[in-house]
Amino acid sequence: MSVSILLVDDDYDHRSAYGIILKDMGFNVTMAKNGLEGASWASKKKFDLILMDVRMDGLNGLETLAYVKKGENKEKASLEADTKNEQTPVIMFTGYGTVSDAVEAMKMGAYDFLIKGDLDIDVLKLKIDNALEHFKLKEEKKAGIIGDHKVIVGSSSALNSMLRTIEKVATTDSTVLITGESGVGKELVARTIWAKSNRAGHVFLTCNCTSVYREQVEDTLFGHKKGAFTGANSDRPGIIKHADGGTVFLDEIGETSPEFQVKILRTLQEGEIQPLGTDEAIKVNVRFIAATNRNLEEEVANKFFRLDLFHRLTFVVRVPPLRERVEDLEELSLHFIKRQALKNGKKVASIDHKALEIIKGYHWPGNVRELENVMEWAVIMASGDEVKEGDLPEKLILGERSTKIGVPLGAPLPKTLAAAECEAVSYALDYFDGHKQKTADFLGVTRRTLYTKINSCNLTKYAHASEEEYKDDSGG
Repeated sequence: MSVSILLVDDDYDHRSAYGIILKDMGFNVTMAKNGLEGASWASKKKFDLILMDVRMDGLNGLETLAYVKKGENKEKASLEADTKNEQTPVIMFTGYGTVSDAVEAMKMGAYDFLIKGDLDIDVLKLKIDNALEHFKLKEEKKAGIIGDHKVIVGSSSALNSMLRTIEKVATTDSTVLITGESGVGKELVARTIWAKSNRAGHVFLTCNCTSVYREQVEDTLFGHKKGAFTGANSDRPGIIKHADGGTVFLDEIGETSPEFQVKILRTLQEGEIQPLGTDEAIKVNVRFIAATNRNLEEEVANKFFRLDLFHRLTFVVRVPPLRERVEDLEELSLHFIKRQALKNGKKVASIDHKALEIIKGYHWPGNVRELENVMEWAVIMASGDEVKEGDLPEKLILGERSTKIGVPLGAPLPKTLAAAECEAVSYALDYFDGHKQKTADFLGVTRRTLYTKINSCNLTKYAHASEEEYKDDSGG
């Protein structure tokens, strides 16, 4: 179901521009041309998020917010109905000179604010995502899906060890590096650290270092000055400046360029940023949490990651893969069943013994993310109030033994995960005659990761480019 947003703004150009952007992001947008119309919509329909200007003629933004959050100003808005959006997160638009209005709005229950005229699509999306996530957690807590004391689900010894580590580091201002395989829940761990920290009352902004082009990472995080490059028509503060006082999560920091690593190192050391196009250093008060699914010690040894930056990521939290948390599978499965039942309007609340045994016997290469996807499938397929064996995806019932890398069904598996990886890399390199880019694309990894695996697996005959690859790189 599409996320519904109410956009309230009496500035036609601003309202239209943001309406187009929000629709392009995939949101279902209702636009109100002033506070009176916004209050009217809030009395008729429950929205997932409200974006609203502070300065409006008639019923201004603070008065409209008072109606949305507290049911006040009904007479002024000529309304008889109560608001349906007391719990809906509200983000306010404010001008550069009216930040005090934004502070007042936050005291009245607004979730966050944006500087009007700063059309920064990345930050807009981040703030919307954070607001929606915050609201989702509150709803799930209300429904009993998440306990009051924790968001991370499980009670295994491996998980409890990680939680004890989180408790120790959360209340400090230390930079944290979260390590773990894809799908283990590194961002959830980062949010838990933030929620338990002294900065929990301030924003948590995320930058996925693999989701934007490398040359854009610096601009996204550090911002730029007007005229810094073609198309830089106005100043852009960047995520770090927007998060001043709060926390920035750098997901997959191992993917960043050497140039970026130099700049983020300076920020960690000096507590300052330098926007593109200026020599000016701006002081910031931000805590950084980073995450990677790479072995950064190997990356340092292979000259892909700076040693000095690695040493600045002072406190390491390792998230155990699901195969090390078999004791948590039942609790996690029930947690996701309840979440997906709520999301999909189903009455499924439990799982039968046979289905649970199949889940416990699976190896979960995609970790917690894969388990949640499986539970969503199972809840949708379930015809009663219980997930049964037949509701599970076929790959779990039959047992997944992929032939993608040329391992025949029934063949003995390698003794270790590392041996399996080396076998897969060797097979793929043979198949593509040593062509690195084709091999990397086939395996779903970056070329840099492939070179790391070639070295760690001692596949020396593939250490240099193939003849075909040389022609590709040289234009021959």
